[in-house]
Amino acid sequence: MPEQSRTLRGADRRRSASARGLRRVNREPAEPTLITVISIISAIVRPLTFRDWRGQEHIPRTGGVLLVANHISNVDPIAVGQYVAFAGRWPRFLAKASLFRLPVLGRVVRACGQIPVERGTGTAGQALRVAVEAIADGKAVFLYPEGTITLDPDLWPMRAKSGAARIALETGRSVIPIGQWGAQDIMYGKQIHVPRLLPRKTFQVMAGPPVRLDDLRDRPTTPTLIAEASDRIMDAITVLVSELRGETPPEHRLDPRVAENRGKPT
Repeated sequence: MPEQSRTLRGADRRRSASARGLRRVNREPAEPTLITVISIISAIVRPLTFRDWRGQEHIPRTGGVLLVANHISNVDPIAVGQYVAFAGRWPRFLAKASLFRLPVLGRVVRACGQIPVERGTGTAGQALRVAVEAIADGKAVFLYPEGTITLDPDLWPMRAKSGAARIALETGRSVIPIGQWGAQDIMYGKQIHVPRLLPRKTFQVMAGPPVRLDDLRDRPTTPTLIAEASDRIMDAITVLVSELRGETPPEHRLDPRVAENRGKPT
């Protein structure tokens, strides 16, 4: 048998085994393309990285839920997507709409049931409505509350935009914080470059208990309320990131809307 054929068949077997292993732990219905894509990604990435996964028991196996995490790299969706899938749920990411317009990738992303966000436009709120509907339908929606890869020079979580808090308060469903670290070693920050896979890197991902928001849900939705809910969400994420890193976060969270604000109250 030619060497190339043996290699291709070996890859097919690894993907098949990954899919079987994934379906043993994840019985949730989902788009076939989403199941296939995550299975293939897992088969490719698993032998190239180590996994330090903790707290998957905090992710509910059924029912609508909002998952929120810190954003440190363009490969974050690979790191956390696998984690969520092997916790028994299929993640529906809110992702920038430009991805959906790419010739091939766009069709795949759309077939996976992901949610486009038109940043900086009057239609951005449509994505939040779609997310609310998806959660009401019992799906697991994944959102980066910061809205972009962190601008903090040490990659600590920034202040959140309002989307996560608005979805959480409108749906009344659980908000599960997720901290992650390690993706930046493969592709740092906003930089897009050839992934640094050697030496083998570790994806550290940890979920925590639901963010406490029940006492806010019956109050009028004001900017102050949204800010309080957003701070609670980012505080919960930051605690997890701090534990993974084994470091103390800065006293004040960077606000991307305010220039040179490190060290100033926000």
